[in-house]
Amino acid sequence: MKGGPGWHPLLPRSFFARTILLVLLVTLFSKLLTMLYLMSNEDLLVDRQYSHGTAMLISAYWASDEQTRDDIEMMTGMQLVPHDEVPRGEVHWPYTGIFTKQMRHELGDQTDVRVRIQGEPAIWVHQPSHQGHWLKVPLYAHPLRGARVWMVVLWLGLIGVLSTAAAWIFVRQLNQPLKKLEQAAQRIGRGQSVHLLDTSCPAEIAEVYRAFNQMADDVEQANRDRSLLLAGVSHDLRTPLTRMRLSTELLSSAEPDLTEGMIRDIEDMDAILDQFMAFMRDGSTESADPEDINEIIREVIAPLNTGEENVRLCLEPVPRIPLRRLSMKRVMANLIENALTHGRDGIEVCTYVTRAAAKPYLVVAVLDRGPGIDPTECEALFTPFTRGDRARTTKGTGLGLAIVKRIAEAHGATVQLLNRTGGGTEARLSFPI
Repeated sequence: MKGGPGWHPLLPRSFFARTILLVLLVTLFSKLLTMLYLMSNEDLLVDRQYSHGTAMLISAYWASDEQTRDDIEMMTGMQLVPHDEVPRGEVHWPYTGIFTKQMRHELGDQTDVRVRIQGEPAIWVHQPSHQGHWLKVPLYAHPLRGARVWMVVLWLGLIGVLSTAAAWIFVRQLNQPLKKLEQAAQRIGRGQSVHLLDTSCPAEIAEVYRAFNQMADDVEQANRDRSLLLAGVSHDLRTPLTRMRLSTELLSSAEPDLTEGMIRDIEDMDAILDQFMAFMRDGSTESADPEDINEIIREVIAPLNTGEENVRLCLEPVPRIPLRRLSMKRVMANLIENALTHGRDGIEVCTYVTRAAAKPYLVVAVLDRGPGIDPTECEALFTPFTRGDRARTTKGTGLGLAIVKRIAEAHGATVQLLNRTGGGTEARLSFPI
């Protein structure tokens, strides 16, 4: 699907660009109509009147005697010129056509008319009955010039530029509230807190802001209620679990095999509650400071590599980026623990900087040589309480990767699970720099 309802492939995709285009087209269309109106009415009327008067003057000139012709030449600047002194005519829309048409209408269809605007503006008129003589009529008294067309075109272009600038400023002001709304919605989608939007704006936008603020309040309240409920349940379950473990240990001498299994079950339940608590504490209240991700990885790996190297580090120098330190340590611990649990020997953690779509990204990759995962499960594994039953073991709550994704999205990062060539899985975190 290439676009929603009303989308056209020739139109810009953004509302901002469409509005500017609409304002520009309307302005240029109105100016074009104005220009055509003036040329087809006022300006053309003046041209027709002028050319009509010129035709009458030429008719009177040829119908007069020598003395009268001399007087007309002195008063108007008209003069007879031989054919070889007549320049080639110029074409200036729409004036050339008006002069030619009007002269032929007044003086006859065989009349030849040449118009010159450049240099000394004049028209040259020839009729077959006047043998080789051409009559030159100066146009210095004419109110219009051929260059005026280009002035009109230049003015039209200038109006277009000014209209575009005005439309850009206008639409930018109109688009700012929508941009704020978009940013606030993205923050809610990442699970971050949102400052209430200011409703002291135009009435239509204010109504949308009020509805959004109410929705944001409802979402935050629902999150608080959920966290409170899960925290209460987890806390209340911890006490009976502790008593059960103490009782089981006291009975261990009577039935050691049975009590040992019960203790393992209680420890698993306690670990499940820890993951519930970790999922609720997404780190949104922790401040994000510029951190070196390599240092955080070394801190997480240090206890695992005591005595022998269980996890190999391939860390390149990378820039500092804003991170919530404790939350990021939880992310790395979950990914590495997942790789150690389901992978084989050859666990590696790599960092490097790459570019995608002309944007730089800091990449953290946790690699293993386990059995890999089903490609159809890659996205589902990030859903809470979902486990990769076919490719991985089913031990755990299914919250580990959900915690990773939630914290990664709070940092504006993306997380992916990819199958490696030769077997194994790559868990890749990509942070925009």
